[in-house]
Amino acid sequence: MDALDAKYPFFATAREAVAEAAVSLPELVAADAPAVERARERVERALLDGTVESESGAFPAESAYDTQAELLSYPISRILVSLLDSAPAIEKYAAAEAATAVDRIRADLATDDELRSLSTPTVGLDDVLAEFDLADAVRPEATGPATGDTPAAASSADRDPAHYWIAVGPYLRLTSPSWGPSWRLVNRALADGEVRVSREELLDALEAAVEERVREGLPFELAAGEGIAAELESGVEDLKRLLSERTYTGPIDVVAPDLFPPCMTNLIEKAERDVDLTPPESFALMAFLVGIGMTPDEVVAFCADTSLDAEGIRYQTEYLKDDRGTQYPPPTCQTLSNYGICHNEEDHMQVAADPLAYYEKRVADAGEVDDWREKNGIAADGETA
Repeated sequence: MDALDAKYPFFATAREAVAEAAVSLPELVAADAPAVERARERVERALLDGTVESESGAFPAESAYDTQAELLSYPISRILVSLLDSAPAIEKYAAAEAATAVDRIRADLATDDELRSLSTPTVGLDDVLAEFDLADAVRPEATGPATGDTPAAASSADRDPAHYWIAVGPYLRLTSPSWGPSWRLVNRALADGEVRVSREELLDALEAAVEERVREGLPFELAAGEGIAAELESGVEDLKRLLSERTYTGPIDVVAPDLFPPCMTNLIEKAERDVDLTPPESFALMAFLVGIGMTPDEVVAFCADTSLDAEGIRYQTEYLKDDRGTQYPPPTCQTLSNYGICHNEEDHMQVAADPLAYYEKRVADAGEVDDWREKNGIAADGETA
């Protein structure tokens, strides 16, 4: 086992390392080994904060856990999330694993070539593409001119290009029109069966690939109260209790844009300038609007004059919405800060830890509030009354 396996536990080499170590997961669980504690934290942070990074710090430099505990926490966390018996929990867990992985990949790619051999093992983009069978499907866009029969010399831009071309099949599999109009194939540069993407867009697609792999095989078929499931029962109950405490049980059911948290106002204003939101930005905004009690049709009407398209809005909001409201709250302020969405304006994190709690407090403090839906004659189906 090495640090690279622990950083990317869903890689094939990491799975092989676990198998070759011949470690008994049931024995680890029975002994309540550090890997079990880390697995519980991994799932808790995934479901509540949208990351699987340890609260003790980023692995490996700052984390309190060693390589073995970090790596083995991954298969144990998959068992834990399976025992929660919740499809939304699996989706949120997989998304958090993917988001953390891409943050680590981004940091690895930013590491200077000369420092890579002297510091913690890192992956290159070619390694990640090969891991997901995309080596032949993605190529960098050349920037330097060729002379005669001689290819262009590799420049720093060629080694770290701003754009790539990805085969249309993998592009369609790994991306979604719900991410915004710019992701629709009709709005992309397309040539010879390849789609042009920016470096960040390629990382977004790779995040989807990681999420897809993490989600594969979940939930495990485990008999509750038997074997490893019995040993993990107390941990599962702790997670369920935490979720019940953090789950938003009823929408505020008032739409007052003037009272929205600054981060949500910033996202709305950005979309109103016809700027595409990133997938994390779009998800955060949709989760908030659903969380305050808006129906998919109302969200479509609210976002009518923005860069957000109706089909993408419906896809995200209908996924987030059920008869009881949202399954989990939107990401916390800290998670939004990690994505550069929340800037803690006026030190509002001291007031509330997440956008819904902040908005609920502002609505309560405001007393009588005019509902945007009533002012604009918007019915629950999104039509003007």
